Amino acid sequence: MTNHKILGIGALFMSSLLAFSSCTKLDEEVYDQVLETSYKPTEKDIPSIIGPAYTIMRPMFADWQGNFDLQEEPGDAIITPTRPNGWYDGGTYFRMHNHEWDEKEWQPQNLWINCYVGINNVNRIIYQVESGAVPITNGKEELMAELKVLRAYYYSLLLDNHGNVPVVVDWLDVELPVQSPRAEVYAFVEKELMDNMDLLKETPDKSTYGRFTKWAAKAVLARLYLNAEVYTGTAQWEKCRQQCEDIINSGKYILEPNYKSNFLTTNDNSKEQILSVPYDEVFGQGNIIHMKTLATAHRNVLNMAAQPWGGNCAVPQFIDTYDEDDIRLKDTWIMGPQYSASTGALILTYTENVDGMDLADFFQGYRVGKYEIKVGARNSISTDYVLFRYADILMMKAEVELRTGNAGEAATLVSQVRARAFASTNPAKATVTAADLQKGSVYKYGIWQNGAVIEAQGGDDIPFGRFFDELGWEFACEGHRRDDMIRFGVFARKKWFNHRPNADGKTKILFPIPQDEMNKNSKLVQNPDYQ
Repeated sequence: MTNHKILGIGALFMSSLLAFSSCTKLDEEVYDQVLETSYKPTEKDIPSIIGPAYTIMRPMFADWQGNFDLQEEPGDAIITPTRPNGWYDGGTYFRMHNHEWDEKEWQPQNLWINCYVGINNVNRIIYQVESGAVPITNGKEELMAELKVLRAYYYSLLLDNHGNVPVVVDWLDVELPVQSPRAEVYAFVEKELMDNMDLLKETPDKSTYGRFTKWAAKAVLARLYLNAEVYTGTAQWEKCRQQCEDIINSGKYILEPNYKSNFLTTNDNSKEQILSVPYDEVFGQGNIIHMKTLATAHRNVLNMAAQPWGGNCAVPQFIDTYDEDDIRLKDTWIMGPQYSASTGALILTYTENVDGMDLADFFQGYRVGKYEIKVGARNSISTDYVLFRYADILMMKAEVELRTGNAGEAATLVSQVRARAFASTNPAKATVTAADLQKGSVYKYGIWQNGAVIEAQGGDDIPFGRFFDELGWEFACEGHRRDDMIRFGVFARKKWFNHRPNADGKTKILFPIPQDEMNKNSKLVQNPDYQ
């Protein structure tokens, strides 16, 4: 650990100067690494031992074709259209937008690979500790619990995205793994979290930043229960409520008064963060969201040390759902004129409209600005990527209350989250009522053409659609959208921008098992919709 940043440590290193006591002494002495036979770790070495199990999160989330893209590109808030400088990229963004991906698509395959790299590293470390190869005396039980919770989190991602996956827990098992049905993967994740979370640290501080605490494990479990009906066919609202209330009653977290505090370069200081992926522009690279979204000319706005690529942007229909007084609009999206940080000269202007997936101008579409991009930014930024924050917990509990007939309590929680979004503009707008949350969505679903909606569907028919909108405004660009659209029945049946539902009735709720994995393991069976 360096400050709050988890460094990628695959082995423990030390530096030393080589001193020769005799030119005839030929016994080998190793100076550039610590040998297993001489390594006697203590509790303070645990962060170094566990590090490799976490570091795969960097490429997994905010890096190229990471989970950020996987969860946002199929949704109704973000697109990557073709531009004059390219971005067709073999049609991958068209397929993600149109839900026409197959078992060879990059993004689902990357998540599968990264999750199993993390699982493999966890299994290896567990074996090394349990076998005594890495002898741990103090803190062993807590270390094992943390590793198992981390492994359960990786499996929760596979459960959500691929559904029916092999569950592997034995480092020494060399047999081809057998695929487990989605319900069994769900049960495994639930049990691992329940069995181990009470053994984890309860204090969120610099020593636990970027690592699983008891509360982070409960946040994963709450989200598991929130989506339980999608995963297993059986809702688990009460179980979700209990996990959320445990976190709320712990008193460990707050809603930051400033929404943007959660996404600054210094967001490790936020008291709202429950679990984040630590990034560093030099020592922990991988947050490249700014590189993908900013127009190439934006380099001259911020005097950047790297040339951005100018790809993804906001769907105009999603932008149109915001209240004009909601500060989350400007705190999430880069809009309008952009001026040089050094000279004040106008460099470019981002417009809301995007002509289409097949052709968009350099500056069409508002850009992702949620994660702070400093003046002089490099190709990787030090802003940490948020996985869970306190607002998640309040909104999960609000959804449970809404779905179980307690709309008044849901409205109180939603109003609490909304308060900071309108505090400096129009505080009265922060309050929503039980009746408000039971209305349909304000999203104007339909096909976007020439700056207007045709084949209009609207959002009035979405149950609890107004609450669905609230999730969109609070968590835009945080990798939530695909999940929320699936849970609210929007993902497979609505039209937005250039997207139409699949004519063959395939929902694409699950991503396919990657073809490369199918080729390597004859025991795998492809998911429905891809057979």
